[in-house]
Amino acid sequence: MTITLARLATEFLERRGLSQSTQRSYEFTLMPLLAQYGRWPIEIISRQVLSEYLEGLTHLSITTHHRHQAIIQALFNFAVEQGYLTVNPIALLKRRKPDADKGEHDTDQVVRYLSEGQLVVLYELMADDTRLDAIVRLLHRTGARIGELLALDLEQVDLVARKFQVVGKGNKRRWCFYSEDAAIALNKYIRYGRDAGIQALFTAQHPFTGRVTRLSYRRVQKCWSDKIASISALKGIRLHDLRHTFATERVGLMALEELRALMGHQNIQTTLRYQKVTSLRAEEVAHKALNILTDLETSSR
Repeated sequence: MTITLARLATEFLERRGLSQSTQRSYEFTLMPLLAQYGRWPIEIISRQVLSEYLEGLTHLSITTHHRHQAIIQALFNFAVEQGYLTVNPIALLKRRKPDADKGEHDTDQVVRYLSEGQLVVLYELMADDTRLDAIVRLLHRTGARIGELLALDLEQVDLVARKFQVVGKGNKRRWCFYSEDAAIALNKYIRYGRDAGIQALFTAQHPFTGRVTRLSYRRVQKCWSDKIASISALKGIRLHDLRHTFATERVGLMALEELRALMGHQNIQTTLRYQKVTSLRAEEVAHKALNILTDLETSSR
């Protein structure tokens, strides 16, 4: 029996023990691949086809690109486990290398975050887009990952207590808590910008058919890129940098274990990166203050 890629993906996503949030996250990742090759029999999908597909995902950050590759590799591992294939066509495929022109690095030691000035510019820019404004504020105020946010249903958000629960890496659940300004933006979006008819918190309507679906990562990424494209102060800023900003702002205000829990980090070393960033910021502020004091002393002589 011929197994198409779409059929394989359906079986992969409907495995027992897979949470709904993880299932949605995997589905978001696999949809672009299925759009191109969903009808193809899996035995003719070669290593070259998959390599070229991954090479074409140039709009993704390196960490998101690595995640796409890992999920696709897991999909074909599943095909081997089920006996549909004898080998995984992308087994041991090397991951994409960092692109220095995009500010990517070989390690995660360099954390990119938004300054106070950039946040002011960003929020002013988002004011006329209720959906994107709500997304940006929730990412910044909760530290949630964009995939976690897009996987939410409206009923999963406690609008009174201003919190929601997500399923992060390692299939671990955690609570996210958001501020009053984020609540105002979210309530405005739900009232005026959200499409009714489906459970998803963040929705999108097809411009021609009118069909309402869950907002995809690709679409929100395009909206984000188009919005900030002409703003020099926001050049190179990614949606994921709002999560880094959330963590950087809270280092020193709470215990690292508490921050680790809010971020959903499996390893405390990941959380410790933000302590290093805060130390660097403190050093910058100290040097700036010294320069100001030196200038004042010089001018008073």
